[in-house]
Amino acid sequence: MKKISPVSRSGRFARGPGTDVTQFTESISFDWRLWRHDLLGSLAHAAMLRKIGVLSKAEAAAIARGLDQIGREIAAGKFRWKPELEDVHMNVEAALTRRVPAGAKLHTARSRNDQVALDMRLWLRDEIVLLLGEIAGLQRALVWLGEKNSAVLIPGYTHLQRAQPVSLAHHLLAYVEMLERDCERLRNCYSRVNVCPLGSGAIAGSTLPLDRVFVAKALGFVDANGKPRLTQNSMDAVSDRDFAVEFCAAGALLAVHLSRLAEDTILWASAEFNFIKIADAYTTGSSLMPQKKNPDIVELARGKTGRVFGNLVALLTLLKGLPMTYNRDLQEDKERLFDTADTVRATTRLMAAMLQNTKINRAACAAAAGDPALLATDLADYLVRKGMPFRQAHHAVGAVVALAEKSGKPLNRLTLAELQAVDKTFGRDAMGVFDLKRAMAKRNLTGAPGTKEVVKQLARWREQLSE
Repeated sequence: MKKISPVSRSGRFARGPGTDVTQFTESISFDWRLWRHDLLGSLAHAAMLRKIGVLSKAEAAAIARGLDQIGREIAAGKFRWKPELEDVHMNVEAALTRRVPAGAKLHTARSRNDQVALDMRLWLRDEIVLLLGEIAGLQRALVWLGEKNSAVLIPGYTHLQRAQPVSLAHHLLAYVEMLERDCERLRNCYSRVNVCPLGSGAIAGSTLPLDRVFVAKALGFVDANGKPRLTQNSMDAVSDRDFAVEFCAAGALLAVHLSRLAEDTILWASAEFNFIKIADAYTTGSSLMPQKKNPDIVELARGKTGRVFGNLVALLTLLKGLPMTYNRDLQEDKERLFDTADTVRATTRLMAAMLQNTKINRAACAAAAGDPALLATDLADYLVRKGMPFRQAHHAVGAVVALAEKSGKPLNRLTLAELQAVDKTFGRDAMGVFDLKRAMAKRNLTGAPGTKEVVKQLARWREQLSE
């Protein structure tokens, strides 16, 4: 009997594809990284085929041994990937069939359409778990830096202009909150990734009595109560890439948050701000200017956001015009998905490491936070406590600021007479507003940068991130 090679062209074609076609259509150069998940899916499928009687006990055992051997060779870098076999599925299956005759039965009731959908879901489940771990590491680094410098105050900014005083910890905790929303989106994404498509075949399932529940349970596609989660429409199952788009969308928003943190870091590290000093290991020099110390890590973090956005747009564009069901266009999804996962994980991990190797220039922060103009709003609140409507108080303090600028004085150096020249409501206690420590102690609404509130929030996050 003629041995049939497990390639996609099969007996329908009189000859194989040309070399140029092979080079154009192969995906093994990037989808090889699905190999672990391809093996897991094949092991579960083989066990199911044994359960329904398609494979004998001996055949199933031989297939399992063969797949294990292939896995060890791949892990050791000894497996030879063949572009002419197109993808990871055919490379693994061809290698298995050469070693184990029963391997030719493994593709029973399975298509590469549902096989790749399965592999991608298995791979992405793992990536989401790993990314959640990377984000938690960055959150811990932010909380650690905040706790270590809990007494440090800096100006808060709007429009990149000094606005009101905040603690450095409060500023850092803003990013912890953003990152937690990223985690929530990824957990939600995981729930939609965690659905088993195997058994959908190429488009219309199978006439064989497949046990899809068995496979789903074997591969961990279950909900919190252990109930198996199966795709409910074979056509949707093989063509759905919503889970990949959703992950890339969550990754894009994570990249936005990383980029904003990078921008703050770049500003703070500049000579103009001088709030922080990044360790030498996370900076670079100039090929021309010997004095330079550039924050390249965070600049790259900011820059890589563009490629993550591009991956999301590429996926959406790829899918928008596809008819049902599987089309070869879908081969283009993997590089975009892989690149997003690789980029956001590496960026998150390096940002955490950089923050753990960053020192705060407390003197520079104190000098900036000591600007009395930052407490102009507190001065308006003082007038409000005296019974003045806020709009009128805002106008009065604006006039005080203008007077200080005209006089060349800081706000807290104006005399009582000068204040009362603007409005008689100002009393001798008005200058007490400019006691920065007391001003921060008053800001204890939930979510405000008050002294006690920031300590409470740091403790809350420390406990939550230690779970």
